[in-house]
Amino acid sequence: MNPLFKFLVGACGWSIGLAPGLALAMTVPLCPTQNAEAGTDGRVLGHLPYGQGAEADLLPAPPGFAIGGPCRLHRAAMVDLIRLLQAADTVPGVAGTLRGVSCFRPIEYQRQVFCAQIGQGQRFANAAERARVAAPPAYSEHATGYTLDFAVRPSPDCPDVDACIIWHPAGRWLLAHARDFGFELSFPAGNAQGVSWEPWHWRWVGVSPKAPGAAAARAVFARAAAKYPAIPGVYLKPPPVVPTLPRPGFPLYWPRVPGL
Repeated sequence: MNPLFKFLVGACGWSIGLAPGLALAMTVPLCPTQNAEAGTDGRVLGHLPYGQGAEADLLPAPPGFAIGGPCRLHRAAMVDLIRLLQAADTVPGVAGTLRGVSCFRPIEYQRQVFCAQIGQGQRFANAAERARVAAPPAYSEHATGYTLDFAVRPSPDCPDVDACIIWHPAGRWLLAHARDFGFELSFPAGNAQGVSWEPWHWRWVGVSPKAPGAAAARAVFARAAAKYPAIPGVYLKPPPVVPTLPRPGFPLYWPRVPGL
């Protein structure tokens, strides 16, 4: 069936309130040699679709925060990121160690990030494998301008974007306090989206619905928050990280957060 026709039929099905099963899936081109079927719920390989944030709304992070390239976030999120970093700098063992390894990523840049590691001789054989650890283009929270990946410096025993970040004081501090500054964990362990556990990846939604800019951010992530809660009541046992390092000496659980 023609992809455009499939899309139109599916869209009409949703617009008139038909059951999801009646909306037809469509083929989505991801990379030159990789396509995927969008499910009847709109997801591709487990990831929800996201649009790209407006350039005019983006601000650069404080000097010294970004690693490997510029870090830009939505101006509303940037206010709370600065507050978060200021608070972290008052904590012994955490002060001065938090960095940003990836912030706003345009959709076409996300395509490069996603596709570069797929194929013969690469880390991933196909798009389905790659999607376990990275979102396809147009399906990444990074394109919204509200999301960033934290890193720790120095960190000689833990690579960036790895679950071992929680073995460092800064990673544990984020798990305990990032929500105080409006950030929530997008992909907890065992999340229903089927995305790998990412304790470094946080999206900004504001400390309350009435915080400046929070309503718009929460609207962007409304579906994700409703169907795939960012912070479960009980923190599931995480997957193994780096088995050669000693086990962390702290409890791996989340306290129940009121209202979630």
